[in-house]
Amino acid sequence: MSPEEIEAYFTRNDKTFAFARWGRPIAPIVFGVEDETLRLFKATIEAVATLASHPISETDPELGSNLMVFFFRNWKELRDVPKLDQIVPELSSLVLKLEQAKANQYRVFRFDKAGGIKACFIFILMDEHLNTVSGETLCLSQIVQSILLWSDVAFLNASPLALSPSGEAILRPEIGALIRAAYDPALAVYSDQPSHALRLFARMQTQMAL
Repeated sequence: MSPEEIEAYFTRNDKTFAFARWGRPIAPIVFGVEDETLRLFKATIEAVATLASHPISETDPELGSNLMVFFFRNWKELRDVPKLDQIVPELSSLVLKLEQAKANQYRVFRFDKAGGIKACFIFILMDEHLNTVSGETLCLSQIVQSILLWSDVAFLNASPLALSPSGEAILRPEIGALIRAAYDPALAVYSDQPSHALRLFARMQTQMAL
């Protein structure tokens, strides 16, 4: 992966660059699923966090849980989640926007004073498309897209996942390497400078040399 390709993963549609990783341990919780899917999500979170060498916690001292995943059958159900309007500003207008766009997923990030991710709220609408996706693929895709602040157009043309020879969903090797590099302790948790892509590139090269 070239420095230019890395930069593109964090360059938004408005051409601004924004990189951020989690600045605190991840304390996850999942709503609206059966126990089997809950266990799958937790296992996937642990696997991606291990890849990033980032800790997981039972609770966050400030928020209780800082990675919240919500499953819905209708976007209108968002309005029924207690205190969600305190987390997501202008909730009613967001619901209308998601309905009009026929979206099936949405993520909201919150950041600490250093710019690192302190919370992520994932909303998943189980529409006809997502109902055909395996639980493993859905879980891995959502967690990978939440472990970093990717560009809003990062995966429009290519998924972060691939299929193994046995047909299982796996993380693309170059995306895995980028996630590992992003969590190098020597790097800042946040940057709005495109030159940060060069630092990520250097860390990826170091990984390959080991």
